[in-house]
Amino acid sequence: MFKKRTFKFTLILPVFLILVVLAVGLLIERNGISYYSDTSDSYYLSDNQVKTKAEALANVSATNLLIYDSSNETSASAIDNFKQIFEDMKVATTYVDIANETVPDFTTFDTVVILTPDLEPLGEVALRLMEWVESGGNVMFAMTLQKDDVVSIIEHKLGVVNSSYTYAEVAEVSIKNGFMLGAGQDYNIDEPFESAWAVELDDNAEVYLTTGDDSKIPLVWEYDLGSGRVVVDNFGIYVKAMRGFYSASYSLLGDVGVYPVINSAAFTLDDFPSPVPSGDAKYITRDYQMTVSDFYTNVWWPNMVSLADKYGIKYTGVIIENYEDDTTGSTERQSDSSRFTYFGNMLLQMGGEIGYHGYNHQPLMLSDTDYGDAFSYNTWTSDTAIEKSLDELMDFTENLFPTSEHSVYVPPSNILSAESRALLAKDYPNIKVIASNYFSEEFVYEQEFEVADDGIIEEPRITSGAIIDDYTKLTMVSELNMHYVSHHFVHPDDPLDVDRGAKLGWAQLYKNLSKQMSWLYKTAPSIRNMTESQMGGAIQRFSSITVEKEETDDSYQFNLGNFVDEAYLMVRFNSNKPGDVTGGSLEHLTGNLYLLHATSSTVTIAKK
Repeated sequence: MFKKRTFKFTLILPVFLILVVLAVGLLIERNGISYYSDTSDSYYLSDNQVKTKAEALANVSATNLLIYDSSNETSASAIDNFKQIFEDMKVATTYVDIANETVPDFTTFDTVVILTPDLEPLGEVALRLMEWVESGGNVMFAMTLQKDDVVSIIEHKLGVVNSSYTYAEVAEVSIKNGFMLGAGQDYNIDEPFESAWAVELDDNAEVYLTTGDDSKIPLVWEYDLGSGRVVVDNFGIYVKAMRGFYSASYSLLGDVGVYPVINSAAFTLDDFPSPVPSGDAKYITRDYQMTVSDFYTNVWWPNMVSLADKYGIKYTGVIIENYEDDTTGSTERQSDSSRFTYFGNMLLQMGGEIGYHGYNHQPLMLSDTDYGDAFSYNTWTSDTAIEKSLDELMDFTENLFPTSEHSVYVPPSNILSAESRALLAKDYPNIKVIASNYFSEEFVYEQEFEVADDGIIEEPRITSGAIIDDYTKLTMVSELNMHYVSHHFVHPDDPLDVDRGAKLGWAQLYKNLSKQMSWLYKTAPSIRNMTESQMGGAIQRFSSITVEKEETDDSYQFNLGNFVDEAYLMVRFNSNKPGDVTGGSLEHLTGNLYLLHATSSTVTIAKK
């Protein structure tokens, strides 16, 4: 009898074990995937290792002279953008306003940039400038020139053999293969206008950018003049989204062009994890016949996991505790945390991280803000109310994910007042990164890639969403060439918002997003996938580094100021091919353009 009972128990033991496994599986699904997060490998630098870009350049001798004209509307509107371009490229520059100042001796500089379309005020200076170029100088005309008496005299020295007083529309730009990352396709321009001087060039002029139509109007070209070099930018668009085209153009000057870059791709899931997003679910019902909650669990999230697996993306999710609109400082702990732990722990297990978005989705603005018709948000009653909401959000997040670091803050709708920005820096030292927006919009907190004076890392998103319009494509290619960076946001409620493509259906939105990610990693296969905090560390290094170059008959030497452990630089070899490298390594990107990974403060590259 005893043996018989033992035999029966043995038969049901496998069934019992299966039930146990299923029970554990259901528990995991309910409460989330367990994870282990090691924060000992933080990529942040210590405060004493970091400099702002202005501090870094303060002791670097100016090698570039930029001439502009504040009395010219076009020149005056573009000067701030170009100052930012050269600060980011770490090109120490002397700025001269010919409306109020005399042009200094340009022969003491390596390069001169002309940032005015009207050369008449320069007069004979323009003639002497071209003589200097012939003797070995380098000049870039960064603005579409207007044909006048001075231009008519010197245009042949710019490589122009025939010109008129007419201007061509720039509806799309076509990049010559080998000039920039992202070449091989045309990029459409929003709101095009007649911004390019219609010219015919000397056969010896090297054209790098043209209009995409049959006319092929030259938009960027290089012309060797005597012992020197002329570069002309002729597309006449000076917005922030075109910065990479100007940095690429400037790098054509001299035997070698070099400037620091960030080398980072970050992908942020806004409002994630959060309660089930609200919005119009009719397109979810139309396409999937399921609830919004089930859609996110069974369709949206598996798609995002698949995208991350394919390209090695490290998501940063920024958490929203609830969607209530109370702004008095009265907080209530989210009672249902199952969605937070389920999605959040899976994200962490994938190598991602969780940052802060808000106790609710009300931007940190006080009652002196009037949103008008732009937004329906409430304003906060006091600083104390804001602090209570932040304290609750941080405690909620820490309780759910106690072993991971939380150092990134994304303002709701990218809206953040100067007062609340100061409050974050003063009272919340755990917040090291603020990720808002690269471009200016009403109420939006606009950023540059930099370390602010108070030590906060400014880390703007460049693009967002899954529609992927022409402006998104243009901006992405520009920033790959300016900063070698991609920073894209996706909102889980995109499939619920008609303005963000809900009517297209999630299947089409996901196809758009997948196609653009495929383009990104084909165009920049060496770009580093990072969380937002890791990108923050990369920005710290980028902000601090400076580069000065020396040239001998046999080599180029780059001396890096404020070097800590590594730096990345874009290098264009205009005269010689690179040989052996000491102090770093080179990776070919396209044409004569390379990515330098510096592992020493001095890098030497032999000439072939």
